[in-house]
Amino acid sequence: MRSDDFQAITGLCAPIVEKLDRYLACLRHWQRRINLVSSSTLADPWRRHVLDSLQIASEVSSPSKRLVDLGSGAGFPGMVLAITGFSDVHLIESDARKCAFLHQINAETDTHAIVVHNRIDKVKPFRADVVTARALAPLDSLIEYAQPFLGSDSICLFLKGSKVEQELTAAQKKWNMRVLRVPSLTDPAGTVLKIERTGRRDNG
Repeated sequence: MRSDDFQAITGLCAPIVEKLDRYLACLRHWQRRINLVSSSTLADPWRRHVLDSLQIASEVSSPSKRLVDLGSGAGFPGMVLAITGFSDVHLIESDARKCAFLHQINAETDTHAIVVHNRIDKVKPFRADVVTARALAPLDSLIEYAQPFLGSDSICLFLKGSKVEQELTAAQKKWNMRVLRVPSLTDPAGTVLKIERTGRRDNG
């Protein structure tokens, strides 16, 4: 997929696509020094990273919602959402080098995502409307990480691959939750999990 293919699919304006193009150029440059993403994915970054991240936007009712991205790494999906119009995005990342990369993307694209350099479990809790994560941890752990940021109406949007059913089975032993499975636009084996109303099961 090329940038013009991406623009045709998403309908985003040229200035936003140009910012995303700068993001990917910066990603390729930094990838030579630190491992931000799997190098094989850089053969098709518009599909594997940008469109993959952006697909969850349709599950959020408004871009003004406060979003927390857990274990942001190279910024997928959180930074893509910030660049494309989400106004209150918090990127939580424990690796200082990856945080430096995220700060540079903010500067390169005139974006104002809030980069939080800390372990997830050390961040002072605050309420978010949406919690996202990609390629961070199994589902039961993600739900645990998300708890300090969830209010009664919050949702989790987790990008998952071919092991989604096994992860759901394991998570449902520990958590009560409402789950909607949304087929991935970019990976035939992938799923976007929309999770609401989580609560720990009483297995005692």
